[in-house]
Amino acid sequence: MIASNIFRWIGSLFTDLLFLPFNWLRTSVAHADLGWWVSNAVNWGFLVVLLLLLGYWMNQSLKFKREGTEDRA
Repeated sequence: MIASNIFRWIGSLFTDLLFLPFNWLRTSVAHADLGWWVSNAVNWGFLVVLLLLLGYWMNQSLKFKREGTEDRA
């Protein structure tokens, strides 16, 4: 009984709270002509974050390679 209530709460959390921005994008913005632009702006934002994190990771990898500490266990 308790486990099913926990899973119902998790389902309710996602459907009632965390998916609200996606529902807003799907319904209200899609009826305007901005739906395509807003959706792609979200994708470009994710891509920028991904590229920043990749750049940081590569910078740290190069730093450890220069120090000669990348293969130490």
